Amino acid sequence: MKDYKNYYIIHGPPEDVYMALTNPFSIGLWTGEEDAVMSTEPGSEFSIMGDSIAGKNLEFIENKKIVQQWYFGEEEETPSIVTIKLHNHKEGTSVELNHTNIPDEAYTDIVDGWNTIYFKSLRDFF
Repeated sequence: MKDYKNYYIIHGPPEDVYMALTNPFSIGLWTGEEDAVMSTEPGSEFSIMGDSIAGKNLEFIENKKIVQQWYFGEEEETPSIVTIKLHNHKEGTSVELNHTNIPDEAYTDIVDGWNTIYFKSLRDFF
């Protein structure tokens, strides 16, 4: 298992970035997918990007923090946890990403996905 941490600048205020990450309609706008399933209810299941990203929502602090468990096929002994923190920044929002317990065989694809798909799409949207 490996961990990944990175920071991204999004040219929009934290409130708008939070909405883009948690509202199914907004998720559809920046991912191009119309079938996003998302709720800010802890314990709810989510699925975005055509089910390529799925898991359970664990914690939300409006406009500040999102914590999710991501699924990787078979139930992992140690859950893979994604924590996204939003901070005010002079250019909009600084997004702090911390993804823990990524299966070794998925690590390269996950890191590539964060950088070239997920956050690239979000940046392009803003």
